[in-house]
Amino acid sequence: MRPFTDEFPKSMLPVAGRPFLHYQLDWLAAEGIDEVVYCLGYRGEMIRDYVGDGGRWGLKATYVDEGAQLRGTAGAVRLALDAGVLDPAFALLYGDSFIRLSIPEVWARFEQSQPPALMTVIRNEGQWDRSNASYENGRVIAYDKAAQDIQPPARYIDYGFSVLTSEVVAQEIPPGTTSDLAALFHALSAEGRLAGFEATDRFYEVGSPAGLKDFEEYVRQRQAAPVIRTTASRRRIGVLGGGLAGLTVAAHLTSDCEVLEADERPGGHCQTV
Repeated sequence: MRPFTDEFPKSMLPVAGRPFLHYQLDWLAAEGIDEVVYCLGYRGEMIRDYVGDGGRWGLKATYVDEGAQLRGTAGAVRLALDAGVLDPAFALLYGDSFIRLSIPEVWARFEQSQPPALMTVIRNEGQWDRSNASYENGRVIAYDKAAQDIQPPARYIDYGFSVLTSEVVAQEIPPGTTSDLAALFHALSAEGRLAGFEATDRFYEVGSPAGLKDFEEYVRQRQAAPVIRTTASRRRIGVLGGGLAGLTVAAHLTSDCEVLEADERPGGHCQTV
């Protein structure tokens, strides 16, 4: 992604006036996530400065800094484990991926399954990149990011979101190691210990110029279209203005809300009750 990443880490690449990670955090907050842990590497201070404590998204943000010694995706997760900031089970999202799925549904599938890890996949058939996963009956039965020939034949691709237990991280990723999560997922799939969840909406990524262009177009289309929120917020909502429009909005909200009106009686010029 050079020369773009000469100035920014991939998650801070500007998209329609905002860093890429802003859209990730918007989505995570809408899905009910209330705490994130950033594993910082290249130009990580830019991420820390922008996200801060996470308060603007209603999140708590924690940071684990790899410093000058980059450890790879698996090594970074092990560093977070050793720092004591991971729950017994946690979700993992790649810093350059934007996805659309129901996190509660993924989490429920993970809790129902026996394996210590779950990978989300999407049917690919070579559409976005080389297919790297074989998936059937709720299991990823083969995963190999590097192999050209996977058996059974790979028709799916890693979607960029997974769930793991801290126990499997402690058992399979040695402290201080430099390694990629792809190696862990490959081993777990070979051992029959990798659950799966099939996503249906395409993913976006900013790891390539073409991917960045696709996501910019997606954001522009979303900004041009009216947005109707279908997921319930866990925070209290204030509706400013008790006119007909304000009361209609309040009536359709599923969350606890309060209509804030300057006059004694709501309804504006309609005087609606």
